[in-house]
Amino acid sequence: MAEDSYRLETLRSSPNGMVPNSRLPLLIHRNAVTADQDTDLASAIEARFRRHDWLNNWRYPGIYDYYHFHSTSHEVLGVAHGQMKLRLFGEGGSEVDLVAGDVLVMPAGVSHIYVDGSSDILVVGGYPDGRDWDLMRDEHVSEADWRDAIKRIMTLPIPNRDPVTGEAMQQWQQAPSSVEWGQPREELDPV
Repeated sequence: MAEDSYRLETLRSSPNGMVPNSRLPLLIHRNAVTADQDTDLASAIEARFRRHDWLNNWRYPGIYDYYHFHSTSHEVLGVAHGQMKLRLFGEGGSEVDLVAGDVLVMPAGVSHIYVDGSSDILVVGGYPDGRDWDLMRDEHVSEADWRDAIKRIMTLPIPNRDPVTGEAMQQWQQAPSSVEWGQPREELDPV
């Protein structure tokens, strides 16, 4: 873990049209992985993910440049080179800038798209326990697809370990139940 400048950020989402998003918070580990002089950053990120059972790893120059989400697995993205801007949670969602060493842990159902980045961008990805992932494009999701995706997402276990820290994923374990999630606050806490 990077020492002094490491920090953890969380972003929360709610359903957005045919995009389920998630009751679980999205985690951004800033300056989470560094490499020593004998190891390149991509290899260091991949080794960290693998050590914490986030497998089925890949390397790619960014991510897809269209809105999409996964309903069969959570996903981790680690920036190994360059920088990129992503838009999260679908059309009108939040934009985040990620730089080399940053790691984004994304719950299943969260829409994401590559908006911009440097020409040397390289991302390392992975999935808890090496799960297979599907690809659902926001613009092609029908009502039936949405219902099926929600069912798959609700059956996914919370991973045993955070891909960066290796610790239990307390932020996900403490997230609101699916019954509470997405409901207006006043319905949850009547006065």
